[in-house]
Amino acid sequence: MKFLDLAKVYIRSGGGGGGCVSFRREKFVEFGGPDGGDGGKGGSVFAEAVEGLNTLIDFRYQQHFFAQSGQHGMGSQCTGRDGDDIVLKVPVGTEIIDEDEETVIADLTVPGQRVLLAKGGNGGWGNQRFKTATNRAPAHANPGQEGVERTLWLRLKLIADAGLLGLPNAGKSTFLAAVSNARPKIADYPFTTLVPNLGVVGIDGKEFVMADIPGLIEGASEGRGLGDQFLGHVERCSVLLHLVDGTSSTITKDYRTIIGELEAYSEELFEKPRITVLNKADALDSKTLSSRKRALEKASEGPVLVMSGVSKKGVTEVLRALWAEIEEDRKGEEEVKPWQP
Repeated sequence: MKFLDLAKVYIRSGGGGGGCVSFRREKFVEFGGPDGGDGGKGGSVFAEAVEGLNTLIDFRYQQHFFAQSGQHGMGSQCTGRDGDDIVLKVPVGTEIIDEDEETVIADLTVPGQRVLLAKGGNGGWGNQRFKTATNRAPAHANPGQEGVERTLWLRLKLIADAGLLGLPNAGKSTFLAAVSNARPKIADYPFTTLVPNLGVVGIDGKEFVMADIPGLIEGASEGRGLGDQFLGHVERCSVLLHLVDGTSSTITKDYRTIIGELEAYSEELFEKPRITVLNKADALDSKTLSSRKRALEKASEGPVLVMSGVSKKGVTEVLRALWAEIEEDRKGEEEVKPWQP
């Protein structure tokens, strides 16, 4: 299945049915009068987050969603039938964005969460509603309320606890395959990963979700390479794992390239907790490893872990460091409880 994380949809709620103008005219019936029924309500358009979906590919083949209009009222005080609602089934983690591509209408992060996108129009009143003591034979009814038409964007941001960052061929996919059941494509050329991958990682009896996104290069914020279009998938993460290729002769430049692209993309993402790891330690001798670790610590102004995704040396320490940040973030979310009336 092809991965798609951005889709444009056109929705329209149903219009309300018009009220009916009718009079009761039956032989031998002593009391006649107006008996026009009300129109039915138009169908509404909803979006609902469901489990089992991880792409918006369905919305590439169908972009228009029109709810059914309400039926017109009828005589004998018969109310028109309500129009059927339409529910857009979207993956968990989908943002609903207005046509301006900036205003977030809803963020569906919980399975079963539902939001109203366009309310159906109310049905018009029939002439029986206008009967009064002084107006016993009203000959008018209300038309139904029109539906709402709007254009929306759906943007999927994967739900993950930890996100992998790094240049192409930094060993992100190898690391994800080593610590989870995910099987991303691994090869010895750049941009092997073309779409985000998710894996469930276990450490010390705990589990968390890790996201691997395509590698960034210098100028990604300007659209070079695959650009920064996939960085949104790590915005929800509690911690970022920055992998630096230890076999590179430009360690500090590689580190600053990723940091610069993060800062250019989003200040919020730049401020997220980061764990810096010198990867591919198995391919370096002890002297080279030590000097490159010191250089990376100086550039990052913080501690640097050493790891090899292939031999799994140092992997446990990295996973424990990740879990410590994730656990702290989860505790903070538990403490901030929403206000309830």
